[in-house]
Amino acid sequence: MVYMICGFVWGCLIPYAARRFAKFMPATMAYAIYRLICPTKVVSRQKRKDSLCYRRLIRRYVMRSLGWGIIACALSYLAMHKFGGLYLWWYLAFIWILLLLTEIDYRMQLLPDILTVPLLICGFAYASFVGIWVLPIESALGASLGYIVPVVASVLFVKKNPDALGGGDIKLLAALGAWMGFEKLMYAIILACLIFLITVVLYRKKRDGAFGPALAMGAIAVVFYFF
Repeated sequence: MVYMICGFVWGCLIPYAARRFAKFMPATMAYAIYRLICPTKVVSRQKRKDSLCYRRLIRRYVMRSLGWGIIACALSYLAMHKFGGLYLWWYLAFIWILLLLTEIDYRMQLLPDILTVPLLICGFAYASFVGIWVLPIESALGASLGYIVPVVASVLFVKKNPDALGGGDIKLLAALGAWMGFEKLMYAIILACLIFLITVVLYRKKRDGAFGPALAMGAIAVVFYFF
């Protein structure tokens, strides 16, 4: 129950954190936490009272927060039953960070280093101290190939679409490789491509968009299926 409550609270905070990232780009984790707690810009009381648009925005924000809270709570419940309680906080950190990255990339098409780099470091730490999913050598190999493979692959279409894979996507792939190993990372990439094709190309009728959400969903699905 504690994990589900924590997951719900975290999910409810995801839209707020993503919205704050849209207003500033922190260079360090300390500055990010400070600005999340102490925002610099506020809306005047009179504007909040008189603005119909603002009230609609608040309603959408509340509904989005509740939606993310339910998703995070459900995934926390599934993780508790799938992986047990011994090392559960490791798995919850992996899932929760991916959920936050999903919302930020969806809103801004940006994956900030202050989240992808700690996710990578946590992957190495998990392999070293827990090592149930991957061993340390598999984690290092997965992170290395997760970084190198997309860089090499992007050369094939750099002339037609030079921004097809951004630096944040590559760093996220390296972080996922550190957590999952290279073989499971390939499954996650294939699934992410299918998700991106369905949600962006077929449903939204666009040729490009944020790839981070598809990667995050693919990685979470692979983790629950294979581990």
